Amino acid sequence: MKINGFDYHRISGDGDVKLNVAVGGSGTPIVLLHGFPQTHLMWRHVATDLAADHTVICPDLRGYGESDKPADDYAKRVMAADIVAVARNLGHDTFALAGHDRGALVAFRAGLDHPDTITHLMCLDVLPTLDMWDVMHGTSAAVGFHLYLMAQPPGLPEELIAARPEAFFGHFLDLWTNDPAAIPADVRAAYLDACRDAVPSIVADYRASAAIDVTHDQHDLAQGNKLRMPVTVIQQDWGAALGFDAAALWRAWAPDLHHQTTTAGHFMAEESPAEITTAIRALLKR
Repeated sequence: MKINGFDYHRISGDGDVKLNVAVGGSGTPIVLLHGFPQTHLMWRHVATDLAADHTVICPDLRGYGESDKPADDYAKRVMAADIVAVARNLGHDTFALAGHDRGALVAFRAGLDHPDTITHLMCLDVLPTLDMWDVMHGTSAAVGFHLYLMAQPPGLPEELIAARPEAFFGHFLDLWTNDPAAIPADVRAAYLDACRDAVPSIVADYRASAAIDVTHDQHDLAQGNKLRMPVTVIQQDWGAALGFDAAALWRAWAPDLHHQTTTAGHFMAEESPAEITTAIRALLKR
């Protein structure tokens, strides 16, 4: 499936990796990064709205969708370098960046590593990696069982997930949405088809978040590095549910922060696209 009215390209990212990229509209550029277990298609509503007055760039992350799936190199630093390379190959040295879920972690890393390139940053429904691991404890950590499963050494996670990929990935599509109609049957099937062909690379992406990504974030924390651009974070009220102050955790990384919660489910760009589009437009005015 494709986003209506968008052109599709295979564009070089970092190194030899090529990404599947949908591009539409004209004007100042904004890049939209998808989450798990989805592809760029999750932005279909928001992207077509923003394309009225922006150049909108929607890649499949490395390891997902129709992008290349190398065996390793899923540090968010590398995945962020992919996105910067794609934008530059399209003629954009600076751009706004919004990411959801896994894409939000890539966006976070891009903001830290490329502060002169990312003009505005939005992260949907995540915490920074270090904070995510810190708040996951006790029985409340059961909600993140997949994080621990895919953090295990290569072999077992891939075998377990590959045995029943539709059940595994479909579990999250069903559990994390408040409005099942937001992901219609054809879109759901497209997501599951894409995930079925990407089990090793998806696991490698998650495994990196329990290893090299932690190391990179710890270094930035020790150096006092922060996100220098205006940042908007929208997320479900996990802080209230699990007992932490999400806004305070984000503010430690992003001094120029607008933080808000939503009543939409995890897949908020599909459940509540007008809310997300409005927030992006407000961010771009800061």
